[in-house]
Amino acid sequence: MKLFKGRVPKGEFGYIEGAARFAIIRTTISVLACVAIFLIGLLIYHTNKSAFSIIAALGCIPAGLSAVNMIMYLMAHRCSKEAYDKIEAHRGGLLIRYELEMTSYDENYGISAATVLDKNVCCYSEVKGLDTADCEKHIRNQIAQSGYSSYTVKVFKDLDAFCSRLDQLEQIRVSKNIDPQAIEDAWVPGTVETCAHVLLSISL
Repeated sequence: MKLFKGRVPKGEFGYIEGAARFAIIRTTISVLACVAIFLIGLLIYHTNKSAFSIIAALGCIPAGLSAVNMIMYLMAHRCSKEAYDKIEAHRGGLLIRYELEMTSYDENYGISAATVLDKNVCCYSEVKGLDTADCEKHIRNQIAQSGYSSYTVKVFKDLDAFCSRLDQLEQIRVSKNIDPQAIEDAWVPGTVETCAHVLLSISL
């Protein structure tokens, strides 16, 4: 993992790796800062009972939160380059979101790629042990909270089947002259999120 590289926007291929890299750097700096502050106080006052120790202890709170965040990204599922290349070859004018790690109280759902078109939510996962029915239910419940209760949700684990579905959706997009990116660009913050944006919102 290359540490010094620009961050990738959420929903783009490579996002998980970029976010994990940033979290590693942030956590390392936070921990070193806490240690440095504590040692400075120890060198100056020759005791751990000083304001420096209190500041260092308080600094451990955000450092700990950053460490938890780092671990979550390190454990999150990435989209393979092979899958990405094949999906891109079938995307046409569809809007594809990559590397969506969705979490719930009981389970994490690693989605390699997802698209939304004409009341259809179509996802692909490379996680072997993923319960697709449970994942579909989770997504359906989440988007219903934003008013998208009539949407069909399908999670594929077969890449060829997913790409075939992308081809079908592309035909629908062309026949109905739908521009998914224009729909996203027209969204105004503070209003009801688009279904595609909801998928981003409920992901890590």
